[in-house]
Amino acid sequence: MSNSGKEKSPTAAGAKTTRDPEEIRSDIEQTREELGETVAAVAGKADVKHQAQAKADELKDQVGGKAKELREKAEEITPDSAGKGIEQAQQVAQQNPVPLALGGTFLAGFMLGRLFSR
Repeated sequence: MSNSGKEKSPTAAGAKTTRDPEEIRSDIEQTREELGETVAAVAGKADVKHQAQAKADELKDQVGGKAKELREKAEEITPDSAGKGIEQAQQVAQQNPVPLALGGTFLAGFMLGRLFSR
């Protein structure tokens, strides 16, 4: 390895310096805190189950918002019989949330897989 462009620290150059033990303890404590933060960040990124659940929740919220928006638009432009059909479809989706949740989880896993494969 080459150290070109980098200054050598006094200890690396062979010069001896004395440091106060309290200063060393402080440096160690600061390094531990930084390492802890780094480990927590890496663990958060590596927790695929948590990320998939968060993405599924996000998608569920988005779908819910879009569904409401589309329902409102549909109510404005469709006759009453079509509105009843939409209500029936919503009831079926609410009574059977597992397939919807599985689809959202699959989609979230797929998206995370593509994200991590980059």
